[in-house]
Amino acid sequence: MKALVSDIHANLAAWEAVEKDIKSHGITEIYSLGDLVGYGPQPVEIVDAAMNFQLNLMGNHDEAVVFEPVGFNYRALTAIRWTKKLMEPGFFGLKNKKRMSFLKALKLTHREEGCLFVHGSPREPTTEYILRGDCDNAQSGYPEAVEKMKQIFSAIDSVCVVGHTHIPCVMGEDFSYRSDRDLGYEFTVEKGRKFVLNVGSVGQPRDGDTRACYVIWDGPKFIWRRIEYDVKKTVALIRAIKEIDSYNADRLEKGQ
Repeated sequence: MKALVSDIHANLAAWEAVEKDIKSHGITEIYSLGDLVGYGPQPVEIVDAAMNFQLNLMGNHDEAVVFEPVGFNYRALTAIRWTKKLMEPGFFGLKNKKRMSFLKALKLTHREEGCLFVHGSPREPTTEYILRGDCDNAQSGYPEAVEKMKQIFSAIDSVCVVGHTHIPCVMGEDFSYRSDRDLGYEFTVEKGRKFVLNVGSVGQPRDGDTRACYVIWDGPKFIWRRIEYDVKKTVALIRAIKEIDSYNADRLEKGQ
């Protein structure tokens, strides 16, 4: 078994709760699908923790911190700029150089046992969203949506495991869409069919559920875990940092 995590977003309280749950299942291998940083108040602690993961992919926020932010709204941008400043060499020169080198070296994709792992999508690994609206529009026959989904599934052997949207779900090659709730928090891959599976977000859930989310991968089976954590602790830390827009704290309280 492996733990699949994504979008921790510098939320240490959420990560520590998830890590505890992972250990309770005897799982020792952790795969991260990116966005270790951004939005949250503890990027250094999360990057240091991720250095012990067995796999780390690059998310768009990780990419923005080590290169330049492109296409971000103001609220996200404030956290990226603060994180970049925090991780400049400065007093902690050697440690921050190691952290930045780690982020720069993150992989874009990984393939294993018929699964393709990316942060966003096979077409644009760090930036492209695969949304419920894409499935709905493709089902309605909109040419652009149909073409987008066909291109995505053409790159998949069996399952493409993603994060990025922060919303746990499974999308089928037939343009079907099912949330983790619809599936009873468990999904078993059907042979001969292709799927996109979103593991949800550890540090910033956006499906109306404030609990941290991750997935246990056990062969053909994927199990979503929803874990309570001290949301108020992270909210308070964000609001104490003047450089980060307080909306990044507000949304944690709503799971949005």
